[in-house]
This record gives sequence, structure tokens and C-alpha cells, in this order.
Amino acid sequence: MCNCGNKRNDVAGTTSFKLNNQSFEPQKSSMWPDAYFEYIGKTALTVTGNISGKQYRFTKSGDKQIVDYRDASGLTKVPVLKKVLK
Repeated sequence: MCNCGNKRNDVAGTTSFKLNNQSFEPQKSSMWPDAYFEYIGKTALTVTGNISGKQYRFTKSGDKQIVDYRDASGLTKVPVLKKVLK
């Protein structure tokens, strides 16, 4: 009886591996660069990125924050935030 399926299942079940007795964790790579946003409101503002779940806190008008590129499109919908260059 063929035992080929067990080898496939053994490989499919592994989710991490060690290289030279050290754990390997892939680096986070971005498809696009993160974006900068400037707050133009009058009071403090905290917004939560709809993709990453990160919270961005703007304490006063003129504050700038770097925003995860995945959250940038959602933050452009906030009237008191504007996307800026560094």
C-alpha cells in the first residue's frame, strides 16, 4: 500500500522551521510605503486603522503621524486629516 499521502500531510502540517538551530521569522514587507497624515482639527483626535487595528493619536492641530499604508485610504475619509509628504 502506498504511503505517499503521509509525507504530504507531514510537510503541510509544519508552519515554522529552524535554520542552524535558530528560529526563522520572515520580515514584514510592505507593498507600498507608509503614508504621513497631518491633523488640522482643533481638539485631540484618536482614530483606529480599519485594516491594521493600530490607533493613531493626534494631540493638537499640526501633529503628523506615519500611518500604515493599508490604513491610509480609510483615513483619507476623515475630514480633519490630510495626507502630506514627510
